[in-house]
Amino acid sequence: MTDTPRVVIIGAGPCGLACGRELSALGHDNWTILERSSIAGGLASSIFDTQGFTWDHGGHVVFSHYGEFDRLLSEIMGDDVLHHDRSSYVRFEDRWVPYPFQNNLRHLPPEVAHECVLGLIEAQGGDPSMDFAKWMRVTFGEGITRHFMEPYNFKVWATPSERMASNWIAERVSVVDYRRALRNLILNEDEISWGPNNTFVFPATGGTGEIYRRLALRLGDHIRFGCDVVEVDPVARQLRLGDGRLEPYDTLVSTMPLDRLVQRLQGCPEKARAAAGDLEHNGVYMVGIGYAAPLQDDKSWMYFPQRHAPFYRATNFAKYSPDNVPGGEVDRYCSYMTETSYSPHKPEPRAGLEDRVEAGLRASGVIGGRPEVVSAHLVDIPYAYPVPTLKRDGALNTIQPWLMEHDILSRGRFGAWRYEMANMDHSVKMGVDAARRIVERTPEELWSL
Repeated sequence: MTDTPRVVIIGAGPCGLACGRELSALGHDNWTILERSSIAGGLASSIFDTQGFTWDHGGHVVFSHYGEFDRLLSEIMGDDVLHHDRSSYVRFEDRWVPYPFQNNLRHLPPEVAHECVLGLIEAQGGDPSMDFAKWMRVTFGEGITRHFMEPYNFKVWATPSERMASNWIAERVSVVDYRRALRNLILNEDEISWGPNNTFVFPATGGTGEIYRRLALRLGDHIRFGCDVVEVDPVARQLRLGDGRLEPYDTLVSTMPLDRLVQRLQGCPEKARAAAGDLEHNGVYMVGIGYAAPLQDDKSWMYFPQRHAPFYRATNFAKYSPDNVPGGEVDRYCSYMTETSYSPHKPEPRAGLEDRVEAGLRASGVIGGRPEVVSAHLVDIPYAYPVPTLKRDGALNTIQPWLMEHDILSRGRFGAWRYEMANMDHSVKMGVDAARRIVERTPEELWSL
């Protein structure tokens, strides 16, 4: 090891950028980020189509659990953000039910609401050791599970719930008891403020990616774009890039998908390679539809558990910022960003998906009439959600200790492969913690096995 160990970071997404920024803040400047693509941000980058619409890689909103993320956002964006109160709904049959569905049963047809409340009364309460399918039924009962939880979660995860664990729930799923549900039903009250993202901010210009574009500019020549890491030699401590160049390191921080990292490792134990095969993920097609119609919808985003639409979520993207439509003219344009998952368990033909999405927006009542479609933009995101399967934790407990023994920290949304810590603020926090671990030898505060 040299006096100033060389840190190489794979990936210029939120985790990698935050790690580099913190290394410099700690006075450690011997570091480089290698980014395969030509832009920073990873899954948090934004896209600008030829018609003048801005799209994200899915439905991002900016909220935080961590001071490190708050300070970064304030430093990078200042006042260039817009503040929003969440206004989210579930499309159920012919109506909009306020989110969370299970907290607002009064908006359902009476017979469905009755079935859902009875199921809650009979529910026994879930155990984190259960698979997700069992957990849903013992937590919510048959009604809520059948009408919303099961169909919606399959549309999101593209994975049978019997294959999934339930120890990731925490802030991801609102758990309501029958007393609260019954009170809301009888008193005609809504409960819409659940969750950490009930208020959020969004960049005034440039989409979510503007945060990371600005951060990358500050890091300057520390970032090298167009560098695809194809091989990792943990003994020689060097990387081989796609063009044949070798890149030495003393400590490696990898934010590439963990299964891909294992594939690239020389000398990796067979049990770790086998464990990587147990890691599952889905893919998502982001389809953005831009209309020549004024923004009139006040919803933030919407959930779609039923089959009349291929997507599981649609985001009213023009509401997030006028800059997301051409010329900022929300009196002329509106835009909806949709997400449709796919996997071996749930194939989704790409051909014709834009047309199916647009038809789904109309069939669901999101857009009325037949306004002109100005833009239909599709982006394939092959690694979208790290799926918390029953085998995941065992796989991570096999792979991660071996990596850390070789001074390789695999962090970030797909580096850690833990959905319960996969938001942007989590990724930034993991990057900051990794830098502090390297320089100050302090334990990481967020990531753990």
